Amino acid sequence: MPSSRTAPKDLASLSPDALFDELVPPDELRALVARALAEDLGAAGDVTAEAMIPASAAGRGVVRARAAGVVCGVRVALEVLAQAAPGCRASVHAPDASRVREGDAVLSVEGPMRGLLAAERTMLNFLGHLSGISSLTARFADLVAGTRAQVLDTRKTVPGLRMLAKHAVRCGGGTNHRIGLFDAMLVKDNHVAGLSPPAMASAVAEAASRARAAHALRFVEVECDSVEQFRAIAGLPAGTVDYALLDNMDPPRLAECVRIRDAHAPRMLLEASGGVRIDSVRAIAEAGVDRISIGALTHSAPALDVALDVEAP
Repeated sequence: MPSSRTAPKDLASLSPDALFDELVPPDELRALVARALAEDLGAAGDVTAEAMIPASAAGRGVVRARAAGVVCGVRVALEVLAQAAPGCRASVHAPDASRVREGDAVLSVEGPMRGLLAAERTMLNFLGHLSGISSLTARFADLVAGTRAQVLDTRKTVPGLRMLAKHAVRCGGGTNHRIGLFDAMLVKDNHVAGLSPPAMASAVAEAASRARAAHALRFVEVECDSVEQFRAIAGLPAGTVDYALLDNMDPPRLAECVRIRDAHAPRMLLEASGGVRIDSVRAIAEAGVDRISIGALTHSAPALDVALDVEAP
């Protein structure tokens, strides 16, 4: 976590590879993979491969996509191979952010057969989960193409895997929201429960000033559950609030907020959120918002079907 006075990096300006380097330092990647392998191999290791496969046997195989999608997790898979199958050689055919079709090769691997089998499930678990996030993100991003809206993730991630999930969203063509509670200020309904719109706006202005004085924030954002709340927030001095999160509003109400923004707070960006679906995202984007945050990208993405086809030793 950065210090409170360290200026946060502009994550949107980083390529997916650079974002991975920023969010997942090598020592953290090694530790994450080691934990994942430990829960699969335990203290005894792969007892089936030990009984079935001679220690000297070598093998080769190909990791293939069994469905079309966007690949993510290749660098994690390579770390799994490095730890579980020392001496294994791998060739990357579809790096992170690559779009693949059913049957396309992602990786070719060659090395000790026992090691390849020990690595197989953990490697595929990471690839399938992260590629699922990338693939779902790409579906949403494709649906809003041609509008001004960007597709964003949320903090609704599997504990311990948030940084990888953020990377996966970028590989699918999405944009990252705040990383955690530490890098941006987001005033939500529970922070202002019971306040009238004018009182809410006053409280937000005072709190934003305190937060900016104490921390180097990426942005200040306020959730608005009604047009009346947004109207009060839009009336604050320019620069007080960077983004307004318009929660669970239908396209007509979103469009009304866009008109209010354009008239009174043109520098403020508008973010739609809440129950966004494949069949509703285009209409939300066409209402004129700048950002659409979607929790389903990381909490409900189905895994991309990937498999390791191994040749007999």
